[in-house]
Amino acid sequence: MGNKRVMIPASEIDLTAVKYIPENIQAPHLTGFWFKFFVKLIEAPGIGSLIMNRLKNENKIDEKLKYTVIPEGPMFKPEFPPQEPEPAVVSLEEDVKPEDRVELALKCLPDYDPASNWSDDSTASFRYWKIRDYAYAYRSKFRTPSMVAARFISAIEEFNNKNPAAPLLISFDPDEVRKQAAASTQRFEQDRYTGGSSSGPAAIVASGLCSAALGTDGGGSVRIPSSLCGVVGLKSTYGRTDMNGSLCDDGTVEIIGPIATTVEDTILVYAAILGSSPVDRISLSPSFPCVPNFPSQESSQCLESLCLGKYTEWFNDVFSTDISDKCENVLSRLSEKHGCKTVEIVIPELHEMRIAHIVSIGSESLCALNSDCNDGKEGRLTYDTRTNLAFFRTFTAADYVAAQRLRRRLMYFHLEIFKKVDIIVTPTTGMTAPRIPPSALKVGETDLQVSGNLMRFIITANLLGLPAVTVPVGYDKQGLPIGMQLIGRPWCEASILRLAAAIEETCAEPKKKPLQYYDILKGN
Repeated sequence: MGNKRVMIPASEIDLTAVKYIPENIQAPHLTGFWFKFFVKLIEAPGIGSLIMNRLKNENKIDEKLKYTVIPEGPMFKPEFPPQEPEPAVVSLEEDVKPEDRVELALKCLPDYDPASNWSDDSTASFRYWKIRDYAYAYRSKFRTPSMVAARFISAIEEFNNKNPAAPLLISFDPDEVRKQAAASTQRFEQDRYTGGSSSGPAAIVASGLCSAALGTDGGGSVRIPSSLCGVVGLKSTYGRTDMNGSLCDDGTVEIIGPIATTVEDTILVYAAILGSSPVDRISLSPSFPCVPNFPSQESSQCLESLCLGKYTEWFNDVFSTDISDKCENVLSRLSEKHGCKTVEIVIPELHEMRIAHIVSIGSESLCALNSDCNDGKEGRLTYDTRTNLAFFRTFTAADYVAAQRLRRRLMYFHLEIFKKVDIIVTPTTGMTAPRIPPSALKVGETDLQVSGNLMRFIITANLLGLPAVTVPVGYDKQGLPIGMQLIGRPWCEASILRLAAAIEETCAEPKKKPLQYYDILKGN
């Protein structure tokens, strides 16, 4: 075999002997002119391949793919064995109208009186408006969608006119917003649901411009911004929602998910968008989608019996102990208030997981973007995206197959862990929102050390297709939001949402007002 490394079959790994090894990503941190120059180099024939191969060697990517014998067969899509049904839930039918699912989900939420929060008192404390607040305001005719749209347009224009500009939307047509709002007003006059979506969802939700929005999560793209902005973000089980029409609709790590200010609104949006594609229903055999039934007596009993898994060395591998301390405090409070038990677990081959994820999402993203790049549209992409694409082009078909062999090993490890615990708990990110260097404002930057800190805990759910949710748990010493992540068994969204709601209640404290909060519903 020469220099080849032969991996032990996953079923024979002694988990008690696994040692945690911190990440050590080798890559330059570049901004401004040098970043642009670097992109030109890596896109050039010959020298570009040499640079990328050097980076791959320094990070031992080829060592773990090309020069390693992986005994498991490839898993090209997440595969899940049958799961035990979740307790204290209400099932949602996938083939009915979204509004019918939302109506049923509403009945599963705790009692709430929107009228009690409706006041013209300008001294009232800061709060985010829920979807039920908007519905109440519209039905009571205190506000109309057109009035809210006018405030929304004003806020977006204020963002765009900042120096430097802080655009939240790729495209923005005020007349179209007004037109859709007018139609929504008319529909609401007729007791129909309004809808909408936007890009830059976490910033828009956190800024108070709307209660909820949608994002796609292939590498933490729902959970990371939600955590950094102090809101809730849900990545459901792979195949739970239909990806048709999205950029990587045939990928194996990505799924559409809601971002909202509360767990409650996350549940309502999840109920509206769920529904597996016909192909996924055949290949994945998804369990019936459910939401937690909070009014039931059994719901609180479910919390008492939860067993949470924590890999302490991984959990504590964060940029600032503010993050791990805050998350650890939440676990203690869950134990005291609800009786949740936390046990120590070990997760092998985390470095291999990172590489398998990079190869998978990189190859799939490149496949989706290749036609545009070949049409000469690559120059319209940001420099960091072009850097990533140049790196992804170095992967071979053999690399992709090896990554899927690793996926099967890692799935085995996690399903074994879920025989002992219900939910795996981690910080959502290894650092709070990083600063933007002034030199990066025009060109952008590449800093894989920061990327590694942000993505440390999130790729498990993407590579293995597991459901995961981030919920805000407080702030660091700089006043920046901290998120806690809950990773669940396949198809068990209801369980992680129930625990997320308990954490939300446990961490209830006056929220710090965002630097740019807009009270869109009240118009202040």
